[in-house]
Amino acid sequence: MHFDTVIHNGLIVTMNPAFEIIESGTIGIHAGKIAYLGKETPESPVPEARKKIDAKGCIVMPGLVNTHTHLPMTLFRGIADDLPLDLWLNEHIFPAEAKHIHPESVRWATLLAGCEMLLSGTTTCCDGYFLEDNVATAFQGSFMRGVLGQGVIDFPAPGVPEPDKNVDEAIKFVEKWKEKSPLIRPSIFCHSPYSCSEKTLKSAKKAALDNGVLFQIHVSETFRERRDCQKQHGTSPVRYLHDLGILDKNTLLVHAVWIDDADLEIISATGACISHVPESNMKLASGIAPLPKILNAGITTGLGTDGCASNNTLDLFTTMDVCAKLHKVNTLNPTDVDARTVLEMATISGAKSIGLDDITGSLEIGKAADIIIIDIKKPHLTPIYSPVSHLVYAVNGSDVTDVLIAGKPVVNKRKIIGLNTDKIIERVKKLSAYIGQSSDQRRE
Repeated sequence: MHFDTVIHNGLIVTMNPAFEIIESGTIGIHAGKIAYLGKETPESPVPEARKKIDAKGCIVMPGLVNTHTHLPMTLFRGIADDLPLDLWLNEHIFPAEAKHIHPESVRWATLLAGCEMLLSGTTTCCDGYFLEDNVATAFQGSFMRGVLGQGVIDFPAPGVPEPDKNVDEAIKFVEKWKEKSPLIRPSIFCHSPYSCSEKTLKSAKKAALDNGVLFQIHVSETFRERRDCQKQHGTSPVRYLHDLGILDKNTLLVHAVWIDDADLEIISATGACISHVPESNMKLASGIAPLPKILNAGITTGLGTDGCASNNTLDLFTTMDVCAKLHKVNTLNPTDVDARTVLEMATISGAKSIGLDDITGSLEIGKAADIIIIDIKKPHLTPIYSPVSHLVYAVNGSDVTDVLIAGKPVVNKRKIIGLNTDKIIERVKKLSAYIGQSSDQRRE
């Protein structure tokens, strides 16, 4: 068979069900999908292809899957650091969004996020924000794969000045993008149980069910949220959502920090999934999610960075390292949340949590050729005994040299193809000049 692209001579970490690792492996790509995957021998010639990539001295693996982002918030990277969540959100982020989030700023901030993710090995993300139509339009230009959710909240928001129209706007977004791009799946993102009424939650979930799309929601992020929910509804946020009929296999619960054993039983029984966001939880001092218990309960769990206002970076390699170490020191058990588990969370489990595991998240014949190549010929990656350990504890995003999405090269030797990165950076810098001034005034 004549392939479009062949990647050969690399150390392939497949993330397939058998967790195969192939030394001196070859991947053949045809029509955007993996058509061949096998081990090279000294006698076997490299298969014929229009393009050949020699991955000698490199790890070849599926692109990373970031299960929770707010892409336009690259615009707010670092404007209100070292503050508690309620103060950070209500006195800094919401006012900044009201003043500075508009179609033009969303476009450039989303493109910046795309550049950052591509250059650090993320090929798929699950986003939730406002003006998501503009996010999706810009996202198309970054060539990434994504599940993109229109934000729903019971307050005036960018693009939705009348809160009673919030679900209608989400439905319009879903209908527009349902068949528009092979790389984009629309979604509905309710901000949280405390910012959306019972009516809004039920209406948004019905809209998601009617359209067969993922329903995303922040839940049990802080102790205060859980305490207030107990006072208002007499139960936990997870139980409250369950009683409203929100939880099922097409529900993604983000954060899930303050959950107990009863909550875990509900989540497991309903098939809902979790996006674990350790760095944001740490930075905002929200707490440490009981990840070992979550995993032991068999709940499908992906890994997310959150937006750049509450984490500052979209590098999922950094998040993997933090995730593994945080839970070991929290439980005082070095075997908890091992490297393989974390790597699965950032790839195949992450893909499953957002409904894309039949397409991406592992290197298998018939799946999309979403592939990254990592240069391990570096001092900080030498020697190498376990590629899995290296990927979690030693590799960082800047070690990614090449990225392919649906078989199409989008990063070549650390240069993004088809995007003017310098122009994007300059446009965001200009936009940020006004934001910095207003942020300084608020903090004074």
